[in-house]
Amino acid sequence: MAIDLTALRAHFPSLATGLAFFDGPGGTQTPRPVADAIAATLTGPLSNRGTVSPSELNAERAVADFRAACADLLNVPARGVVHGRSATQLTYDFSRHLARTWSAGDEIVLSRLDHDANVRPWVQAAERAGATVRWIEIVPETTELDLDAYERALTSRTRLVAVTAASNVLGTKPPVRRIADRAHEAGALVYVDGVHYAAHHLVDVPALGADMFVCSPYKFLGPHCGVLAAAPEFLETLRPDKLLPSPDTVPERFEFGTLPYEVLAGTTAAVDFLAALDPGSGASRRERLTRSLESVHEHELTLRARLEQGLASLGDAVTVHSKAADRTPTLLLSVEGRDAREAQAHLAERAVVAPAGSFYAHEPFAALKLEDPALRAGLAPYNTTDDVDRFLDGLADFV
Repeated sequence: MAIDLTALRAHFPSLATGLAFFDGPGGTQTPRPVADAIAATLTGPLSNRGTVSPSELNAERAVADFRAACADLLNVPARGVVHGRSATQLTYDFSRHLARTWSAGDEIVLSRLDHDANVRPWVQAAERAGATVRWIEIVPETTELDLDAYERALTSRTRLVAVTAASNVLGTKPPVRRIADRAHEAGALVYVDGVHYAAHHLVDVPALGADMFVCSPYKFLGPHCGVLAAAPEFLETLRPDKLLPSPDTVPERFEFGTLPYEVLAGTTAAVDFLAALDPGSGASRRERLTRSLESVHEHELTLRARLEQGLASLGDAVTVHSKAADRTPTLLLSVEGRDAREAQAHLAERAVVAPAGSFYAHEPFAALKLEDPALRAGLAPYNTTDDVDRFLDGLADFV
């Protein structure tokens, strides 16, 4: 591991509270450089975008830098980066854009593994269009997607396949490229929810085979917003409702109203912060991101192994629902005979933040008959072995 954890943690004012955070899947802590970038942009000078005054140029620069940073992070052209208030908002928007071409008899395929943000917008759009929804089921024994069921779900009428790149509660990482290839063979588009995935892995949208990919910077040390990535040529084929005077260029035609320039600047700062986690040199930001996120992955895997070993020592008192062979460092837990909210409160008294709930994962909880609430422990780059040990000690004491 090439990450200097002491130096890394010094950038996070919230860590000075002594809290151990395991709530990264719901949103990570924010480093000072991100907050500084937001404040500097807001205090400007700043105006609406333009090409004359310094304040207008600052706004233009915030937008251009945001698109360039997200392009490097996701390996897409800058013109393929769309800003949104959240991944949920973007998915609702694009479900409406795409469903304009659907009609009775058309079909879409959704996954029981997904966060509801990649389920309900498509279900509701299908209902309005008269399209049929088919499902990729979960194999309970492995918490992985049933790819045989997926093959059966695809037909010549399939218009869209929506699937997560990583479950926000179980951590399961489906074989997205395999799923995308089969969808494309059937003539369908592929929409990938990468909100949880992008927090733990370097994203390569073309390599995943995604026609559209969404993520949320606040899950990887940035501010609250959403990003959709796609090929500009694909975006050119979509015609959203828009104000008459607003730009019709891509990606601006999908961004409604004045952009939050300070949020864009914060996102750029978060990407730059990620690229600098591993001090190794790189000729490009993409190369630095590759090295840094590989180191993050190794660090988080080491912590996950320590966490799993400690949970195993608690025996049948704790059930770990995360079972997939390929998954993120996020574990969903149940404590025998106890309410997970009690466990959350017990840990909080010991300065350990681990939330209880179902986390908008309606389909996985229903499909696997999981008790709501359950306890979720998610690791982030700033977590330490001491954090893990405190979590385990607190949970053991609760048990």
